[in-house]
This record gives sequence, C-alpha cells and structure tokens, in this order.
Amino acid sequence: MLHLGMATGSRTTATTGETAPAPTGTTAPAEGCGTPPGPEPCDLVTVPARQGLEAVDILRRGADQEAVGPVLHDGACATLGFLVPPGTAQAWDVPGSACTRTDGRGLRLPAEPPVQGSGWLLPPAVDTPVTDPVALRAALDQAARLIEAADNCR
Repeated sequence: MLHLGMATGSRTTATTGETAPAPTGTTAPAEGCGTPPGPEPCDLVTVPARQGLEAVDILRRGADQEAVGPVLHDGACATLGFLVPPGTAQAWDVPGSACTRTDGRGLRLPAEPPVQGSGWLLPPAVDTPVTDPVALRAALDQAARLIEAADNCR
C-alpha cells in the first residue's frame, strides 16, 4: 500500500455490499494542493490497482470529462493512490479503499514520485492539482460494479 510518510491519520473502510453516503464538504478540488507556494496538504485515496485503473478510465472518458489529478502506483502495481483535496479523509467512507490525511509538511509534487518504490501513473499537472473526491467516489463505485459483473461472468 502507498504511504506518504507524513500521514497524520487515515480512514479505511472494509469491503461490503452496502453503498456508503457521498462525502460532504469536498466537492471542489483545492487550489494549490501540494504545489508551491500553496501550503495546503493533499489527502491520498488508496485503492486496489484493478479498481483504480477502471476508475481512471471512467473519469477520463466520462460524459462530464472529469479531470483526474496525479495518480501514484506502488512498485508491485497492487495499489493506486489518487491525490485529493485536504479534508477528504474526514468524510471518506468508500468500501474497499482508504483515505490518508497528510500534514503537508514539505509535501510538494515533484517530477519524481514522493513515495519510494512507486511511480506516477498520471504525473502532476498544473491544471489538475487533485482529483475531485465526489467524482472519484462515483467512478470507484462504478468500477466496483463493472469488476463484480465481469467476475460473475466467468
């Protein structure tokens, strides 16, 4: 699992068949999250790689053309981490995922990934500093349904 090393708390939700309520108070990406001179830290949503890759595809080809912020993958390609606005971890309740709050001290989005042994699936871009957590939640929910349907067809 990806860890930024400066985490101050996280919220993990076990996989269940229930649909959790959408996070509140996190509808817009934070400006300057992790980018100089913005002091705001970024939270990190970590999901299994299969679900995360589906979610990236859903976000990138969706009707709303939702922007996808930087996405990390771990060295084993077992998990993906989506950078989201600060405060997302407080309300994150998506089955099968974890959202880690960071304190932001020294966290900047360099060309090199901030986590040793990881890499950028989608590198940081000036125009998309983070992924909208509401759009990410919807994409993760849809991805989980697609994966379940595909697995049930075997």
